[in-house]
Amino acid sequence: MRHTFFMLAIIACLNLNAQGYTNPIIKGFNPDPSVCCVGEDYYLVTSSFQYFPGVPLYHSKDLVNWEHIGHVLTRESQLYLKGANSTGGIYAPVIRHHNGRFYMITTNVSTIGNFIVHTDDINGEWSDPVQVKIGGIDPSLFWDEDGKCWFSGTVDGSIMICEINPDTGDILSTPKRVWDGIGGRWPEAPHIYKKDGWYYLMIAEGGTEFGHMETIARSRYIDGPYTPAPHNPILAHYKASTQTNPIQGVGHADLVQAHDGSWWMVCLGFRTQSGMHHLLGRETFLAPVRWDEGAWPVVNATGDIAIEMNVPTLPQKPVKAVEARDEFDSEPGPEWSWVRNPDMSKYRISDGRLRIYGNASGMDETTESPAFICRRQQDHDFVAETVVKLGNARSGDKAGISVYMDSNGHYDICLTRKDGKWFIAANYTLGAINHTEYIPYGSSKVWLKVTGDPLHYRFWYSEDGKNYRPAGTGDTRYLSSETYGNFTGVMIGLWAQSPSGAGYADFDYFEYR
Repeated sequence: MRHTFFMLAIIACLNLNAQGYTNPIIKGFNPDPSVCCVGEDYYLVTSSFQYFPGVPLYHSKDLVNWEHIGHVLTRESQLYLKGANSTGGIYAPVIRHHNGRFYMITTNVSTIGNFIVHTDDINGEWSDPVQVKIGGIDPSLFWDEDGKCWFSGTVDGSIMICEINPDTGDILSTPKRVWDGIGGRWPEAPHIYKKDGWYYLMIAEGGTEFGHMETIARSRYIDGPYTPAPHNPILAHYKASTQTNPIQGVGHADLVQAHDGSWWMVCLGFRTQSGMHHLLGRETFLAPVRWDEGAWPVVNATGDIAIEMNVPTLPQKPVKAVEARDEFDSEPGPEWSWVRNPDMSKYRISDGRLRIYGNASGMDETTESPAFICRRQQDHDFVAETVVKLGNARSGDKAGISVYMDSNGHYDICLTRKDGKWFIAANYTLGAINHTEYIPYGSSKVWLKVTGDPLHYRFWYSEDGKNYRPAGTGDTRYLSSETYGNFTGVMIGLWAQSPSGAGYADFDYFEYR
């Protein structure tokens, strides 16, 4: 009997905790994470910049496994992106829950500035924006115990706070400068937390590059004065001991207390490849936090994070992975995005295929939305493939797969009609450099494939979907943030171009693995 009881106790303990996880917890371009806890559910949002829908929304039961359940900004009335590029659009969303209502505050740097939307149903529609008429970026919300809602944000290189009405955006107190950080450039991304009678103000400093870091200060009063932690930064990978870490640029973090009382941090970072380059974008990482009563928070014991985290976690509850192959038998899932506000009349799914009606400018479009539907590149090593058939094709019509950083930085493999003949074309656009290589081809239908590794993108074509021939190679470094410059990551997807407006492309499937 005692033995049975002992074994049951062991099983119960095993069910109450788990051990270890792999970073990043959300792969591919997913920067500036913010998280909130509602009961035993966790919700997380990330920045979307020039992409529509805006502000990806994720759900988890354990902070480790996340399901992409939709987007916050799904209507043009919420998100206007005409002319936005990879440094424009939506910056740094923050999600919070108060009195049964979810709030999301962010900045559209291309139009409205700081604004708030809300919903009472996390799986439903969010409200139209209310503007917060304070300049700057990286706004955040904090509700104090007296019910007052406080805005914090980055204005002219300083952290500013004021009381606001989150439902109207009205400013209720004079904005006050409360902290400039510990001396790193671009103090930004402030979040306020209250614990043990202290107000903690956590920010990012150093720029969202290799010198990025997270720092913290505290005060007995919400409007300061704030005293920095003696062991700042609390998270950084620029130290000698972490300069070879495959994760770099860590920062722009948010803290959350789990339903079991433990504390955790989500932050952005990037995985390096091809030397000190990265092109997957800034991704979302997770670290445990020790936060004793009256003490400063300590991130993962040593102030850094790793790919493999051998630490206790909440009981892990895996989620269903996105299918590698999309057969286009239903409307696009939340993993798909468009550049700027799409003209949805150019996309039609029927009979198990996606038809895209080409626009005039193709992947070089800088103001409107190209005829392009895309997903995040999530891995250094990958294969992406499709089969495409051009219809009603005229000279200059083309369609295929694009490896896309933005309108001035992309590699493309496509089928095209030129001078009455068919060609496979490999295109390389890098700023002022635009080069295309043509391979004669004999049909309006072709299988196309892109393979990636840390150093190269390689482009392939096939007449039967089995036997592939090389069509070209692109160096990954030229699309990296360090070389090209941007705030996003590489997207991979399907596109069509038709200068006459008459041509279209039918895609039978898209597979990313």
